[in-house]
Amino acid sequence: MKKILIVHTGGTIAMSEDKNTGEVRPTSANPLALPIDSLQGVEIKSEDFLNVPSPHMTIDLMMSLAYFIDQEVANHHYSGVVVTHGTDTLEETAYLLDLVLKCTCPVVVTGAMRSSNELGSDGPPNLLSAVRTAMSETAHNKGVLVVLNDEIHTAKNATKTHTSNIATFQSPQYGPIGIVTKRDIHFHHAPIVQEKFHLTSLTKKVLLIKAVAGMEKEILEAVCHINMDGLVIEALGQGNMPPETVAPIEKLVTKGIPVVLVSRCFNGIVQDTYSYDGGGRQLKNIGVIFTNGLNGQKTRIKLMAALEETSDLLKLQEIFQR
Repeated sequence: MKKILIVHTGGTIAMSEDKNTGEVRPTSANPLALPIDSLQGVEIKSEDFLNVPSPHMTIDLMMSLAYFIDQEVANHHYSGVVVTHGTDTLEETAYLLDLVLKCTCPVVVTGAMRSSNELGSDGPPNLLSAVRTAMSETAHNKGVLVVLNDEIHTAKNATKTHTSNIATFQSPQYGPIGIVTKRDIHFHHAPIVQEKFHLTSLTKKVLLIKAVAGMEKEILEAVCHINMDGLVIEALGQGNMPPETVAPIEKLVTKGIPVVLVSRCFNGIVQDTYSYDGGGRQLKNIGVIFTNGLNGQKTRIKLMAALEETSDLLKLQEIFQR
């Protein structure tokens, strides 16, 4: 018999709507605490690890969650794990778990866009789909998975794309790697590489800023005075910046602060294509690190993890091209 651990952390999936005011808020009792009676051949254990809205999640809480999962799987030999989570930062928690978890059983993260007592609540079906995915033998060796709306995504590529639509989680450029049907779990492709960092904590401070047309150099000059270990910039297009920002970026690199570039576009990767002032070629030449398709929020987490292993800019560039 399969043994599945459900770890609740809060979020809309664990909230209820006040019918008088329309406010959605956490409740003292988890509305998902009832057993999943429709499933056969499975023993389910639920743990209320946290009960917080996802904007309250922190890196420390995510690392504590990873440690908790590893310990529970090691001690109780679970076949799979499901994490319920608020959707606002779900992708960041899922990606961090993907990078640091030691356990090898399927780990699936899910959530909901509608609270437990709203009409058309998507929490129960998402939870059911997540549990079924965690039970599936075909879910092994695919890293941490994100399952909502009967679609299966990798933690690396899944991102929230809509503020309220229940089909909010998408994998731009790549799409889901599988689907959940009434009868089965179907995977149609799998990740080629699974990246791991052997860490017990994340202690580095990494900032994330976004480039805009005519961006003032004062913003980056001010950033230069902040005590930090790394900077991620969501750049324009293929990896270009307004020319006035180049000097302060170079100042940071000269100080040994890694500056990692992603695109503010949600498709494509950054490349050192353009050689004009502020273009990707110039930025690459001064030591800016280019990524291989991650979005800004996940790049921040990966840089925090990578900096626990090395601060060498060349080694960091290799890590971000994996």
